Amino acid sequence: MIDDITRQRIIDTAQIVEVIGEFVQLKKRGANYIGLCPFHNEKTPSFSVSESKGIYKCFGCGKAGNVVNFLMEHEKISYADALRWLANKYHIEIKEKELTQEDIARQNERESILIATKFAYDFFVRQLHHTDEGKSSGISYLEKRGVRSDIVQKFGLGYSPLYNRAFFEYATQKGFQPDVLQKAGLVNKGNYDNYSGRIIFPIFNLSGNVVGFSGRRLSNDETIAKYFNTPDTDIFHKGQLLFGLFQSKRAIVEKDQCYLVEGNLDVLAMHQMGMENAVASLGTSLTIEQIQLIKRFTKNICLLYDGDPAGIKAAIRGIDILLQEGLNIKVVLLPEKHDPDSFSKTVTDVAFREYITQHEQDFILFKSEILLKDTAHDPIKRGIA
Repeated sequence: MIDDITRQRIIDTAQIVEVIGEFVQLKKRGANYIGLCPFHNEKTPSFSVSESKGIYKCFGCGKAGNVVNFLMEHEKISYADALRWLANKYHIEIKEKELTQEDIARQNERESILIATKFAYDFFVRQLHHTDEGKSSGISYLEKRGVRSDIVQKFGLGYSPLYNRAFFEYATQKGFQPDVLQKAGLVNKGNYDNYSGRIIFPIFNLSGNVVGFSGRRLSNDETIAKYFNTPDTDIFHKGQLLFGLFQSKRAIVEKDQCYLVEGNLDVLAMHQMGMENAVASLGTSLTIEQIQLIKRFTKNICLLYDGDPAGIKAAIRGIDILLQEGLNIKVVLLPEKHDPDSFSKTVTDVAFREYITQHEQDFILFKSEILLKDTAHDPIKRGIA
């Protein structure tokens, strides 16, 4: 925990106009600063920031508070994470309250895994952009899939070399212990790289820290899993994270809607078309924890799935679990054998948006239609329906 003296120093040091100015375009008006409120849609500025008082207030929606409250509300992070965000910005060393030896050991291990994961992220990014193998295999693959360079940069994509000890050898040369690399899920028990020969999709938490990876194989070897995700670690739990949420959270709040798609490449395709409020569930069945993450930003979800039987089944299961959390649900089924990524390659961005608008259904109508189709040739089921 952050001790009280450090907490107060962070709050006293933080400049509210400077911090909010990173997210809102502010203009000075008299003693205060004004801008368009980031918490609701408006055309006339009603959001005011007082530098002298250290507070903000929106006269349109009523949101108000200090610099910490702003970060918590805008970035959807905890009080402690907001303080850490400010401490990092203003180069303030955080002193934690006295911990037990067990707490210290657990915290040190977690920090070691975070550091190793960030180190791996930097390694994978360099491999993609600054090595011949990365360019010929990784960049070439992404170009063939139509992924633009700005999207590659936005999501921090990387590449892991084919040589299956490349990362391990580099990391240990730099001082990382093999047990830390194993606990971070970066190498296996034999100290061989877990992601060799794969495009790397980093997975960020809400604070912007890299906590794991999803690696897609580039070979056609069907005996190798198409995707390999980081196993559960002290910092990574697949069922509690969503691919693309860190990059999408602002757009989700602005649009007050989230598109839920199935694959990492689907998220990239959506962002590439300017539909930046999209996330994916990391290849797992949707979990309550993932839904609760989305719910922090919006209560409106649109399931955007393939129109084949597997996609329909996934949509129905998604509806059932989303209803448990009281969300508003729409469903769009794409043409059969198409996901958002593949479908986006066959139509213009405008046509893609039009398709969604024309085929978006309320979940009740969607389930009713599916049930009627399923029972059309069964008189008993038809009678029940």
